[in-house]
Amino acid sequence: MLSNDARILRGCALVAAPVGILALVLSTVFAGSKGLIGALIALAVALVVFGGGFAALMRLTRDRPQTVLMAGLLVYAVQMLLAGVFIVVFKNASFFNGRAFGFSLLATLLAWVGGQVYFTLKSKTLYVDTSAGKPDGPQSKPGGPGNGT
Repeated sequence: MLSNDARILRGCALVAAPVGILALVLSTVFAGSKGLIGALIALAVALVVFGGGFAALMRLTRDRPQTVLMAGLLVYAVQMLLAGVFIVVFKNASFFNGRAFGFSLLATLLAWVGGQVYFTLKSKTLYVDTSAGKPDGPQSKPGGPGNGT
């Protein structure tokens, strides 16, 4: 993992963690032990879905930086789809509070996405290698030998 990627991932976790803890506390206060279980499962789902999505994005774009936008949109769409599937599947679960699960998952996912956007913009990653287009030697001078002028 590149150092910029590690900074972005750490930033996502630092933004999502307090939101997840707050959701955990609020779910416990308002829904009791079933709310606690629902919020814990929501935090685990958020960590797996978005951590795995970030790892997949970094793997997809490591060798082909020109595919960052396409891969990012694809990974984001899959993440949102998975989050929606988890919310629908566990909506009426009896072993935890479904509302606590849904709200905790939604709040944590939104915090993760916000952190990812913020720290990605803050990282200022270069996508163009400026040294690749500068050949050495007299061919690089305008009107020099080898330029066909």
